[in-house]
Amino acid sequence: MEHPRDQAGGDSARAGSIGDSTVWRWLSEDAIRPWAHRTWIFPRAPDFEERAGRVLDLYEGIWEGKPLAPTDCILSTDEKTSIQARKRVHATLPPAPGRPMRVEHEYERAGAWAYFAAWDVRKARIHGRCEQTTGIDGFMRLVDQVMRHKPYCSARRVFWIMDNGSSHRGDRSAARLRSRWPNIIPVHTPVHASWLNQVEVYFSIIQRKVLDPNDFQSLNEVSERLLAFEAHHEAVAQPFQWKFTRRDLTSLFERLEKKGERDRIQVAA
Repeated sequence: MEHPRDQAGGDSARAGSIGDSTVWRWLSEDAIRPWAHRTWIFPRAPDFEERAGRVLDLYEGIWEGKPLAPTDCILSTDEKTSIQARKRVHATLPPAPGRPMRVEHEYERAGAWAYFAAWDVRKARIHGRCEQTTGIDGFMRLVDQVMRHKPYCSARRVFWIMDNGSSHRGDRSAARLRSRWPNIIPVHTPVHASWLNQVEVYFSIIQRKVLDPNDFQSLNEVSERLLAFEAHHEAVAQPFQWKFTRRDLTSLFERLEKKGERDRIQVAA
């Protein structure tokens, strides 16, 4: 006997007409998915808001409450460690109709570079160099490479934004920079805040466009491609449209405070 709900194009017929996109939209809006997760970086430094605020102010063209001069420079710097040259044991096959590029899984190691870079936040220029290892010496060679040229050598103020890595950590690093180049103003990000450093955006670009898939015959080939891409990128690049501001940071900490999370910042430190 036919169920009344199935008569005359009832519920079963209507259910059959629901599109796949509608079902997925319902699931996305309403379903609890315990297998899904997101990673995030919790601001754990006790001076996080103060230090991060100084960096965000610079991105908006402000320093200590006053607008920057047009001649002031802002450089975001860091190093990308252990960029390997992986020589594949079988030649990479180029893409063909209906077939993506094929890259052999096995490879021989041909060494690795540490890539030091400084991104000019206002002018969208990149200055980089490859070194055998990370460390103070390599970082200072990058600084000298940049600062010997205009507009940096003649600018009244050159802000260097950097994290707390061993190559440029703390007050001793700041003093070292200022003793060699008095117009440098070192600005350290808070601990655990690499996302504040704009050069990391550039690193993500070279990872996608230069280093993947990693198939290099030698370290020279790696360095040549990195430096060639610098010139190519500068020809088309625009300053990054940084949207997270000090106001957003204040709003974030207000939300953490409402949730009782703010006290954890002090404990974690």
